[in-house]
Amino acid sequence: MISSLPVLPFGAFVRARRQSLGIALNDFAARIGISPAYWSRIERDMERPPKDALIDACAQVLGIDADEIYTQAGRLPPDLRPHLKEIVQMWRKRRARQ
Repeated sequence: MISSLPVLPFGAFVRARRQSLGIALNDFAARIGISPAYWSRIERDMERPPKDALIDACAQVLGIDADEIYTQAGRLPPDLRPHLKEIVQMWRKRRARQ
């Protein structure tokens, strides 16, 4: 279930979570297998959210639900992408009932 965490840019969201867990940037980057410089640019929102594999690794290290982190990245989780049309239709029907 997606929590009611404040909506932040992806990088700021990940940085806040990483720091709250006491994980140093260099350690975090090593755990997900990328350079600290690249991850620093992501956290400063100088880069777009990374590829799915890095988002998944990030979620695992930070203990974040995959749906939550994909939402923060502004994209659908990979398993939902083939169902985009149905998701939009369900959302429109739900909104029409409100």
